[in-house]
Amino acid sequence: METRGTTQARDEFADLVNAVAYRGERVVLTRRGKAIAALVPVDDLEVLEAAEDHADIAAAKKVRREEPIRWADVKADLGL
Repeated sequence: METRGTTQARDEFADLVNAVAYRGERVVLTRRGKAIAALVPVDDLEVLEAAEDHADIAAAKKVRREEPIRWADVKADLGL
């Protein structure tokens, strides 16, 4: 995985986008030596988002199995 400082990445932006889009490379962007962002192929992003969706669905199913909260109780807690 390549690493570029943000200043260098700005200067090489078109080349980095091509490397990511056409060669499937991943590029970590750094500022003052610390990783702050990454350029990844769209396929990688889709896999990451699918994993997040799966985790969200699992969390929602867990919440659904818990005892429901009554609307009257919510209003009372909020003083409505």
